[in-house]
Amino acid sequence: MTHSEQISPDNPDNLPPEQLKEHKQRAFQEGVRACSPTLIGIAAWGMVVGVAMIKTNFTILQALGMTLLVFAGSAQLAALPLIAAGAPVWVIFITGLVVNLRFVIFSIMLAPHFSHLRLAQRIFWGYMTGDVSMVYFVQRYPTEAPQAGKVAYMQGLFIPNWVAWQIGSISGIFLGSTIPENWGVGFAGTLAILCILLPMVLNRAVLVGVLVTGIIAMLTLHWPYKLGMLTAVLVGMVSSMIWEESGWLSTKNREQK
Repeated sequence: MTHSEQISPDNPDNLPPEQLKEHKQRAFQEGVRACSPTLIGIAAWGMVVGVAMIKTNFTILQALGMTLLVFAGSAQLAALPLIAAGAPVWVIFITGLVVNLRFVIFSIMLAPHFSHLRLAQRIFWGYMTGDVSMVYFVQRYPTEAPQAGKVAYMQGLFIPNWVAWQIGSISGIFLGSTIPENWGVGFAGTLAILCILLPMVLNRAVLVGVLVTGIIAMLTLHWPYKLGMLTAVLVGMVSSMIWEESGWLSTKNREQK
């Protein structure tokens, strides 16, 4: 076996075992610290979904099963009215699939970072992936280059995100029948998510993407199966990339002059 074959993608510098262990622990802690400001908002949204399931006349066991197995707030909220209306299973399934198509984009972005993991591990961490934790990961590791601690940092993001969601959702399940609708829990969750996302607008390219996504989402609000959401995300990402590329080209042209 050659020297290059002995180097792990999660240890490209070939650190000694003790040093690698410390590095992974620090990376995990960094991930936890990065996502900690978002956890209250994540829990608030989880509570919204938990309450919604009980209001849809789910039993406690059914609601617990859905929140633990599905772990997809937007897909759950899209599916609940269909379940309440007695829609065919295939319609509910396709609706949830379409609403969560953005996770195909996330998977494509994450795949090069974790292709060295076993299939079962990739499936598990794919299940654990969340929107906000995905944003933090890409900010921390914008390139696909192997780095020690990358998996640990991802775990530090994904695990607290999942725990916060489940705490909020399970709380909503057990409190759903006692929370009055005029409390506006759903609106509070929306405000919490906005407070989390706004500080992530770090430059003009991101701002352009956010604005374009918001405008497209509003214009396509009444599209079926929440296809407008997917369209808004795709157009927003492309707009941000075009803006960033055009800014880079302008800078390069000025330097050449």
